[in-house]
Amino acid sequence: MKWETALWMVACLLLASLPRGQLDTTCHAFVGETVVLPCTTTPPGDLTLSKSMLYWQIGTKQLVHFFQNGQDSLEGQDEKFHGRTSLFLDQMKHGNLSLKISNVQLWDDAEYSCIYRQTESHQTKKSTIKLNVSEQNQIPSGSPMDVPNLIVLPLSFLLLVPLGLWHL
Repeated sequence: MKWETALWMVACLLLASLPRGQLDTTCHAFVGETVVLPCTTTPPGDLTLSKSMLYWQIGTKQLVHFFQNGQDSLEGQDEKFHGRTSLFLDQMKHGNLSLKISNVQLWDDAEYSCIYRQTESHQTKKSTIKLNVSEQNQIPSGSPMDVPNLIVLPLSFLLLVPLGLWHL
């Protein structure tokens, strides 16, 4: 590992350990789905990917995806994410640093940090994205899905009672 890479990883860990601010966005996914965690540079423009680093992580120790010098560098990637993460390589030069996670699992539920650094200007930007994961058959109580069950039963009862009286 080059000393620049090691230094960058230490800087990312230090940046990630700073007190957390507000979330930039929250995403929702069901187990088994594919989700895109959004991250863009502002203002968007043409980025020099060969002189950039992008670090997706959870907390300070769990590496989700690392991109440097114009290519993925996944040697230190947490094994839970192996083969399930990708970037939009064709859109990165225009500022789209979003991460795609395939086959989402319950353990993917976490706060993710997207840390981008231009190596020439030493400019670093950080974004925090919360991913909420739930099982597909899990419907939160009090959700709109509960309402039809309450309405359908009395309505069908009201329709059947007059029909029953008609035959008396």
